[in-house]
Amino acid sequence: MTADSTLLEVAVELYAGPPEEFVATRNAWAKSAADRALADQITALRKPSAAAWVVNVFAHERAAQLGEALRLAEELREAQADLDAAALAQLGRQRRALTAKLAAEAASLAKARGARVTDATLEAVRQTISAAFFDPDAAAAVASGRLVRELEPAATVDLAAAVGGGTPEAPASAPEPVDELRARRERHKAEKAVHDAEQAHARAVRDAQKADKDARDAAERAERATARIAELEKELARARVDADSAEEEATAAKERRDGAAERAAETDAAAADAKAALDVLRRG
Repeated sequence: MTADSTLLEVAVELYAGPPEEFVATRNAWAKSAADRALADQITALRKPSAAAWVVNVFAHERAAQLGEALRLAEELREAQADLDAAALAQLGRQRRALTAKLAAEAASLAKARGARVTDATLEAVRQTISAAFFDPDAAAAVASGRLVRELEPAATVDLAAAVGGGTPEAPASAPEPVDELRARRERHKAEKAVHDAEQAHARAVRDAQKADKDARDAAERAERATARIAELEKELARARVDADSAEEEATAAKERRDGAAERAAETDAAAADAKAALDVLRRG
């Protein structure tokens, strides 16, 4: 067994073992190491935080379940670029539900070993698993079962600092057959195409309904306008008749006025002549 494999074996045992026995077990391993360099490496292994230990227990006892969840999370990361806002929101809810479920199972395993898991520790476990869902390095650290400290979803993962016993490899999971994986991706694309087509159809139906309503409204307005034009044309015709009649009456009245004025002038002259004759008779 090489020094590296021995260090990894020791780390695997230590980080999933009872936290209260970590230091004693580590020192015993260092004491029995084949050489000084290996002993120093074992002694340098740091005791995991409470949350990191809970995650390590889960990674050891539920390796297949964790691997499947991490593989699914990787597929979701690849797929989310093609999702709309509603689908992304649903994906977020599903991811949070899965994170809470795995964290609760990890806490149950730790409690079954006699450990006390506080609310703060459980929250740190959730954050660590959530980080593994978003970042490949965090996923490798969680799957290793040699986590030294809890992780944060938005933080960059320093694998050398976060994992004891050497840099971990990518999470091991049973790969799906290429045809099955391709079929799943094609199915996802087809489902998205159907969703997009349905959304486009719904928009087209709404547009058609609005256009139909607009057309009916415009037709009603045109009908009302045509009726109003007919009314106005009738009023205009009556007005023209009234205007012609008034013009005729005005002409007749003018002629009567002119005749009356002429007669008034004539009678005025006659009246003057009669008055003058009367004056002459009075003076004679």
